[in-house]
Amino acid sequence: MTGASSGIGVAIAHDLVAAGWEVLGFSRSRGALSDAATWVPCDLADVTSAAEAVSTVRETLAGGVGAIVHAAGLQYSAGVGHLRPDHGERMWAVHVRGAELVVGGLVDALVDGGRVVLVGSRTMTGVPGKSQYAATKAALAAMARAWAAELAPRRITVNVVAPGPTRTAMLDDPNRASVPPVQPPLGRLVEPSEVAQLTRFLLEPTGAMVTGQTIVICGGASLP
Repeated sequence: MTGASSGIGVAIAHDLVAAGWEVLGFSRSRGALSDAATWVPCDLADVTSAAEAVSTVRETLAGGVGAIVHAAGLQYSAGVGHLRPDHGERMWAVHVRGAELVVGGLVDALVDGGRVVLVGSRTMTGVPGKSQYAATKAALAAMARAWAAELAPRRITVNVVAPGPTRTAMLDDPNRASVPPVQPPLGRLVEPSEVAQLTRFLLEPTGAMVTGQTIVICGGASLP
């Protein structure tokens, strides 16, 4: 899985380890990733680094890969008159191209009946000040539907989990300070553990008949 060092990614990694999964976590640093998981150094924005990480997984899991979770993410926020191409390019590289490199590089090693979960965002439908970020997350939903159709003959499911405001360090990142989080109608932020449990639902037998879907977990933030 990608993005395993912090935030939602590390919550997913630890939840899966606790449930008995063998987890190989891609990230630039080990961060908060437990020693119970295997850290694979990887900068998803670097094509060569991503390819090396994929090769490591193929060598380590010679019997096949059961699931792929793409949770790596970053966010830059700005209004339409202040967009920076380098920010948009980096988010695209990590969110979208990173998914292409990891899923594409491992798809033939993914066992029949395996799982793919991409971590998207509720903002994929468009939020003021987050157009570049929203565009990359919207792309994940489109890719998931295309891949779900392609991989259905192998009984491989592909879905997106799209959280709303979640209690992670990203909320305090100065790169997104221009658009502060808004408390959802249900009265609190989403917890990373809740996103992790929803992800595991899709990875385990419970999610066998769910594919091509984007599942929003946002505490009502997406309500009209």
